[in-house]
Amino acid sequence: MNDTAPPPPRPRLARLKVDHTAIVENWRFFKTQAPGAAVAAVVKADSYGLGCVAASRALAQAGARTFFTATSAEALIVRKALGEGPQIFVLNGPAATDLDLFAQAKLTPVLNSLAQIKLWDARGSAALHIDTGMNRLGIGPDELTRAALALKDTTLALIMSHLACANDLKHEMNAVQLKRFIDAATLFPKAPLSLAASAGAMIGPDYHFDLIRPGIGLYGSCALDADNPSLAAAATIEAPILQVRDVQAGESFGYGATASAPQKMRTATVALGYADGYLRSLAGAGYGVLAGGRRPVLGRISMDLIIIDVTGCAEAAPGVMVEFLGPNAPLNDIAARAATSPYEILTTFAGTVRKIGARA
Repeated sequence: MNDTAPPPPRPRLARLKVDHTAIVENWRFFKTQAPGAAVAAVVKADSYGLGCVAASRALAQAGARTFFTATSAEALIVRKALGEGPQIFVLNGPAATDLDLFAQAKLTPVLNSLAQIKLWDARGSAALHIDTGMNRLGIGPDELTRAALALKDTTLALIMSHLACANDLKHEMNAVQLKRFIDAATLFPKAPLSLAASAGAMIGPDYHFDLIRPGIGLYGSCALDADNPSLAAAATIEAPILQVRDVQAGESFGYGATASAPQKMRTATVALGYADGYLRSLAGAGYGVLAGGRRPVLGRISMDLIIIDVTGCAEAAPGVMVEFLGPNAPLNDIAARAATSPYEILTTFAGTVRKIGARA
């Protein structure tokens, strides 16, 4: 009888490499943009799919003292990674089921409603989120006076709001929200103020106040509609070639035969697909980078496989890695080709690759 344990399952082959030096470099870029403000680090959604533990530690070592997560569960992970020193805000605020966790882990809730203010009941320091036009979370204009009264015994660590249209630096909504924020903040004269996230920080110093909150900017994009600053690529995703083949003119590629060879071509099948988070909308629009050249995606994206054009590329061979996101396949460019945002590319593509095996 053979008692030898079977080998572990072979992991999926796409690989994510996270450059924590790049994340720190991007954080320092925002310090230069807002020299009069503190610069926080938004590490929600597992640092946008790149791994919040290592990212938070790198940022804290560089000097970041304020962090934002979406949920208390995320915040607890960051607290365990960083210890007691940094302040960690929880954007979604407290729920009845996790009030004790806030005290135990020394987390600071962002209070988004009168109900949350009542639930918190002056248990400790808190932030207040004021809705200035997003109509998502936050205290509305008709609730401000009641909120100020209810918070008279609460130490306010921050008054914050969120810009709806900061991706367009000249959008008229930015100025509207700025005025609403300034007017609302007069009810809380002693509290520090924060309005800008990554894109908002680029509008100008009037939007910086006491604290800016870069998120996507730490990981390689300001997600602006135009004139994005050159930020360091924090994520690189590669996958190996499985097979190289010659395809005759007129032959088709992949499911649905949606594309065909206009002439004799050489193609590579790569171990990457939508199970790895590579969006199907990149069919016919995406590319891999190999030997310094962009190799177009041919036909539909499959669950586990993708076909690229490697005609004339002598380096294409089984086992060779192809870059699909990174310094040579920029985040903003891939997002534009997928008709989506850099946020979705990172949290779906990088986030999925990370979850299924790759580690920074």
